Amino acid sequence: MIRRIRRVVRLVVPYRKDLSLAWSTIKGRKGGFVGSFVAIAAGSAVITACGALLMSGLGTGVTPERYSGAAVVLGAEQSFWLDESSEVRYSERVTLPADKVAAVAAVPGVQSAVGDVDVEVSLLNPDGDEVGGPGDFPVLGHGWSAAALGPFRVRDGRAPSAADEVVLDADLAERGDVSLDATVRVVVGSIPSSYRVVGIATPPGDGLARQSAVFFSDDQATKLSGRPDRVAAVGVLAAPGVAAQELAERITAAVPDVEAHTGAERGDVEFLDVGDARSLVVETAASFGGTMVLIVVFVVASTLALSVQQRRRELALLRAIGATPKQIHWMIGAEMTLVSSVGAVVGAIPGVVLAYVMRGVFVLAGAMPADFQMDVGLLPVLSSLVLCMISARLGGWLVARRVARVSPVEALGDAAVEPKKLGWVRVAIGILLIPLGLLLTLGDVASPGDSAADTAGSAVLLFVVAVGCLGPLLLSGAIVLFGPRLNRRSTAHGFLAQANSRANSRRLSTATTPLAMGVTLAAVQVFGASTAIAGAQTQMKDGLRADHVVTASSGAGVSPEVVDAVRGVPGVAVATPVARMQVLITFPSEDSTATRVFAAQGVTPDRLSETMDLAVIQGDIAQLQGGTVALSRVVAETVRTRLGATVELRLGDGTTTKPRVVAIYENGLGFGDVTLPNDVVIAHTTARVDTAVLIRSADGTDPKALADALRGAVERYPTVEAGDREAFLAAPGPGGSGDWALNLLFQTVLLGYIAIAVVNTLVMSTAARGREFAMLQLIGASRDQVRAMMNGESRIVVFTALLIGLLATIPPLVGISLGLTKSPIPSISLLGLIAIVAVTVSLSWGAITMATRFAMRPAPVDAIGGRE
Repeated sequence: MIRRIRRVVRLVVPYRKDLSLAWSTIKGRKGGFVGSFVAIAAGSAVITACGALLMSGLGTGVTPERYSGAAVVLGAEQSFWLDESSEVRYSERVTLPADKVAAVAAVPGVQSAVGDVDVEVSLLNPDGDEVGGPGDFPVLGHGWSAAALGPFRVRDGRAPSAADEVVLDADLAERGDVSLDATVRVVVGSIPSSYRVVGIATPPGDGLARQSAVFFSDDQATKLSGRPDRVAAVGVLAAPGVAAQELAERITAAVPDVEAHTGAERGDVEFLDVGDARSLVVETAASFGGTMVLIVVFVVASTLALSVQQRRRELALLRAIGATPKQIHWMIGAEMTLVSSVGAVVGAIPGVVLAYVMRGVFVLAGAMPADFQMDVGLLPVLSSLVLCMISARLGGWLVARRVARVSPVEALGDAAVEPKKLGWVRVAIGILLIPLGLLLTLGDVASPGDSAADTAGSAVLLFVVAVGCLGPLLLSGAIVLFGPRLNRRSTAHGFLAQANSRANSRRLSTATTPLAMGVTLAAVQVFGASTAIAGAQTQMKDGLRADHVVTASSGAGVSPEVVDAVRGVPGVAVATPVARMQVLITFPSEDSTATRVFAAQGVTPDRLSETMDLAVIQGDIAQLQGGTVALSRVVAETVRTRLGATVELRLGDGTTTKPRVVAIYENGLGFGDVTLPNDVVIAHTTARVDTAVLIRSADGTDPKALADALRGAVERYPTVEAGDREAFLAAPGPGGSGDWALNLLFQTVLLGYIAIAVVNTLVMSTAARGREFAMLQLIGASRDQVRAMMNGESRIVVFTALLIGLLATIPPLVGISLGLTKSPIPSISLLGLIAIVAVTVSLSWGAITMATRFAMRPAPVDAIGGRE
């Protein structure tokens, strides 16, 4: 490892004499390099944080509990692999055939193999109170044979043998104040049954922190699971002297279609949320970390470009006295090596803190369990150091190209005045990107397989790049059109603000352009999300026709038996069960195939329109039965299918089907993009229950009387309750929860880094104007007038950034709204708009004011003779 690092350093670090010269330059121009240092340090912090998350996802997890005594734990493939490095996790547990247990037991080196089933239950103690697991974790039922995988030991009593006998783990019994021989009720789904506690078992190690265990007889556990031919996992006890890894290799070679896990990875099979978190953390950290590396290159290049522009006379003089292009490259490269190495090391410490902050957001969003361990080692810091140094050297090379390739005579001429014209290639690219972005957002030219909303959301990058290319021209136009309204020419400071802005538009655009780009990105993210949320709420509110809703008071769900119970209540006209899951649809895309994840619901088609209006566009939802499916308009356009065609669909537990499309509807945002028969969804979910039951009353039924009758009908189901339609409207949407929080996290980090770049640029460009401010004071301007002039320039920066940034968001937002809701008017969050304006004003005005005060600290006579 040390040799590899030395080789990288040799490639990055130039000769020692160049470093000495670079250090002298940095000491003489500290202010010019502070911006690059801050940009690199901030980038190092983000890259270090992503690296720590990535290493945590690859190497840590949660220690197994019930499987801690098993040498190897076998599970089914829980992911669908899009390619060799990208996967999509199934939303439900993928089970194994029960006959795998015997096949595994026959492998040499296996002492015993035990099939385990997981049944989520609710435990009611003798007083009728529900006893939950530790924290918010569940209570799970298993067959007694799986107790050997802990191993659990019977502390009091004996093992269960009859169908009405159970053994509780000691912590669960203590929390519920349940003693031996007590009678408890165990609720599976919604159905309660009485059991006698015949044993209290001691869990392995330090106890159960993520679950509570209830052990039934093996036959009863299999019956309660509803899948007599399937097991959740297979735990393997190794024969004496057989290593776990060696045994895992033997099993996978002898038994097909199983995944063997050893060590900490056994927890991925026991706790699905751990495997889900591992996959999500690795994917997001790797993709966002790679994006940040690219952004660091551009931000450092932009900051360095401003620094080089402020040194253009010095560099021109070096070229004029004989410095070669190679020497200019080496000098700037050496400067960047020193600045980046120090900045990367300084940024690593807050990077570790940021990693824990990001982990906290993952936990709050429900995307990572609270006990998922972080792995903060030396590798993320070293990786950040190398990446930041390479990025800085690359940024320095990009900036040095223009200075190095100009002839000495031209260099002195260029240094005298600010360049007025943009390169024709840059202008052409910026102009061409605008109609291309308009076509992608407002025209019917979306790539096959992509929805209009996704294409419009992606097209914002075209407008951002266009703003970056045309920023100086757009700023000049804004100054001409709105400058007189922002600053009155009749006042001295107003005249100076306009004159300075016109004469130095290129300098001013270095701050205005990234600020406008940040406004565009932030506005599209905030208003795109508000448009989707408002559309979903509108569709749900307008489409829900039910008068009453039956839901579960706990996370167990509503059993199908409850549906039959409420259907028999007088006054109930229609009762529609609703089950939810996530499905994967694979469809042709260019020369290969693509796979997307969609929210799905399972309903019964009988009089569905009386409880739920999906706004069917084509087909007949009443035909939804057997091997059929209904798709939202967005999904139908995305997967390029039509009425009567078949789609390749993977259900929540990985089962592949090819149902026929019988209906296409509009209200996918509110109710789910894929609608399947209710029995199909229930059969392929882990808990095999409904989320809710929608009830429509018969005409003339008294609402209060029906509500009382419904509560009486579900009274015998302890975990079920009847309420009004608001209970369904307030439930989490079909798209799941937490995605918005993660998206907000990464957008906040990204925009925060852009904000650092903007503040850097404003401070550097303003602080470098010390001689200009001194000259103005020497010819009669007061300090207040100079500050008023800078306030006038601040108004131009803020107004132009908001104007350009918000105008660039209009086509993407219109495209997103059209794609999601068919309405060209997006939903604008007033609070989000105020936040964007406030942040823009505070960043620019604060940076300019602070830098102006700093530049005006020296006396004018001293400052006029200072360095440029």
